[in-house]
Amino acid sequence: ILCYEEPDMVHTVLRKATDFLIAYMNAYKATGAAGVVVAEPLAGLLSPSLMEEFAAPYMKEIVDAVQTDDFAVIYHNCGNAVEMLTDEILSCGAAAYHFGNAVSMKTMLEKMPRDVLVMGNIDPVGELRGGTPDSVYAKTSELLRECAGYENFIISTGCDVPPMAKWENIEAFYEAINNFYN
Repeated sequence: ILCYEEPDMVHTVLRKATDFLIAYMNAYKATGAAGVVVAEPLAGLLSPSLMEEFAAPYMKEIVDAVQTDDFAVIYHNCGNAVEMLTDEILSCGAAAYHFGNAVSMKTMLEKMPRDVLVMGNIDPVGELRGGTPDSVYAKTSELLRECAGYENFIISTGCDVPPMAKWENIEAFYEAINNFYN
């Protein structure tokens, strides 16, 4: 709402956040870290025009300032409008893109260039925390089969694994991956 009602204030906040994040990421880089994941889930709720004005330019600035051959930026977005925002998301130039379970991973892979790493998107809450080993194994296997034709796909959870995720579900996730590739 503030993007419409107080755009100057939103740009001021984004400017300050961008400057802080660049300095913060450069501090990580100075320690020898190989990269960072930048989560931008709220931008996944914006329209393409709002994303283009209020998110994409700042994200591109961050990537341009910190990403090198030795330091990768992985862009994460788990918003449900991500499928409509592919061009705006790609404009940042991140080394890889990670998507949440609110979108179809196969649809995102169809929209993304084949030379860009795309990661995601097993439901961490519904499956790893709330599912069973059988349901996690089935969902992971299904996603792997669905996305098998994309060499740029890396399976992972769709977002952070919640603290109360069940170990047996996490093990079922890795078991499904191992069985698929073996």
